Amino acid sequence: MFKKLAAEALGLGDIGKIIPPQDYDKVDSDDYILSEDNEKIFFLIKSRRDEYCFTNRALIHIDGASAIDRKRVLRRYEYYQFPFSNVTLQTAGTIDLDAEISFNIGNVPLMISVAKGQIDQLKDLYKALLAIQQEVHHNHSLLNFSNDSIQKAIGSVASGKQESVAKNQELKAINEYIFAWNTNSYDRYTQKDFSKVFEKYINN
Repeated sequence: MFKKLAAEALGLGDIGKIIPPQDYDKVDSDDYILSEDNEKIFFLIKSRRDEYCFTNRALIHIDGASAIDRKRVLRRYEYYQFPFSNVTLQTAGTIDLDAEISFNIGNVPLMISVAKGQIDQLKDLYKALLAIQQEVHHNHSLLNFSNDSIQKAIGSVASGKQESVAKNQELKAINEYIFAWNTNSYDRYTQKDFSKVFEKYINN
């Protein structure tokens, strides 16, 4: 018991291990992925307290209050709703036992320690998170540009005079086009599946 408490106090008990794909079915996170919607695990880090499961759609964080408490909290962060930012990799020093990757997902800051012998795999995760961050930012920029353009078009049409039945019919047709434009733009620029990013950068 004393050893467990000491490790907890020193932060040593929370050094994670990168789990190989053949063992994904042995971790708790596997029970919570949306396999019915073709969600799958691409990277998984497990420590004594926590699990950090990176799927093609979301980060699933199983948060343990402490290394000696069985109570867990499950949190899910969809990448398109909670974009990554401030992705940082800290390599291990001479006497360090771990390397660290830290980032914000939405407004939530996370720092994950991994045994320094697995630094090469952690570098792959770092690249993947940066790529997802850039892709989500690019998509958001395109969606905002699309919305700004259509708002200008709406303003131009609204400023015209509506003096005839023909004009009203024209405006109705334009409004229907605008609705379709907005729907298509959202679907086009809201990417939810990042399988290709993980397949490119994660070398299991």
